[in-house]
Amino acid sequence: MSSQVTPESVSVAPTPMTPIQEFWHYFKRNRGAVIGLVYVVIMILIALLASVLAPHAPAEQFRDALLHPPVWQEGGSWQFVLGTDDVGRDVLSRLMYGARLSLLVGCLVVVLSLILGVIFGLLAGYVGGAVDATIMRLVDIMLALPSLLLALVLVAIFGPSIVNASIALTFVALPHYVRLTRAAVLVEVNRDYVTASSVAGAGPVRQMFVNILPNCLAPLIVQASLGFSNAILDMAALGFLGMGAQPPTPEWGTMLSDVLQYAQSAWWVVTFPGVAILLTVLAFNLMGDGLRDALDPKLKQ
Repeated sequence: MSSQVTPESVSVAPTPMTPIQEFWHYFKRNRGAVIGLVYVVIMILIALLASVLAPHAPAEQFRDALLHPPVWQEGGSWQFVLGTDDVGRDVLSRLMYGARLSLLVGCLVVVLSLILGVIFGLLAGYVGGAVDATIMRLVDIMLALPSLLLALVLVAIFGPSIVNASIALTFVALPHYVRLTRAAVLVEVNRDYVTASSVAGAGPVRQMFVNILPNCLAPLIVQASLGFSNAILDMAALGFLGMGAQPPTPEWGTMLSDVLQYAQSAWWVVTFPGVAILLTVLAFNLMGDGLRDALDPKLKQ
């Protein structure tokens, strides 16, 4: 007597995940990365809507409220939730507008250094020979110098400004992307699909940018997320040293530099910009760890 097969007894194969679903599956397993992503999204929204959310203009001065304390401290008021600085500017408003500048500079530095680093890394890894030796020796020289010191020298040559500081930080971050791209290209260049493409008549440009580059993007994306935090931190350091954004531009590092002499008498003027830098850099680092877990095949179980 043959047993009857019912629809309930037939096991259905699980539906394969799309690349986006697979990425999110591994990314969300890292709770710190999810928290970092949420914080970064909130900061982006604050930066985009700073003109709407900020209670005051960033350069507006209230001469009758110099070094006004936060709202929860004795003498504070809801007009200035996080207090005011030494010239009566609202700290909360300047932090919101400073987020716009810090994220914009970080994005600019990462995009420029990533594009240039990918181009030089592809040339070094694919062409090889004298081109590889020349590019990598220049990279070694740049890596031999302290990054912040090199950025300070470049800004001192071109003059202190937010644009020159961004260019200097792009130049400083470039070697890391060159080395990472070159290492990934050297792994991919001898694979069968590259050889087959060469036999089919693909030229060097197509090989580098169409065939090889997409397979090298995973480590570059992780490095870019970590480079974002480094760019924000270095820009804050340049601003603190007076070589970045110039007053009265609302930038977190410059905000720290302007009120350093009031660190003991008015703790809020240095604490809140410092906390903003700390949390933003930490969020990008946590998000970078999650991207590494989600994009690195060796870490996937």
